[in-house]
Amino acid sequence: MFHNVYFWLKPGADSARFETGAKALLDIEMVASGGLNRTAPTPEREVTDKTFSYHLCLEFASIDDHNTYQIHDDHHRFVENCGDLWERVVVYDSEPV
Repeated sequence: MFHNVYFWLKPGADSARFETGAKALLDIEMVASGGLNRTAPTPEREVTDKTFSYHLCLEFASIDDHNTYQIHDDHHRFVENCGDLWERVVVYDSEPV
């Protein structure tokens, strides 16, 4: 399954601290793969939302792995250490068809 998290950082937020914290999530043992991304400089289109600052994409082998990740100490530490940096977060979870 895929866990896609979009972050809108506050103006002037410490992006280096956010990036360090978010990248550390990729090392949590239940994360099969993933990456941290910024908004891409693609052409403007009606269907493209470029308002977010970062996109964290994590892949899990199972929903159980995802659920374990959600309660993992390192995940909670990221929210505690970086939660003051963002003004909005949206999560899209999906699984293969």
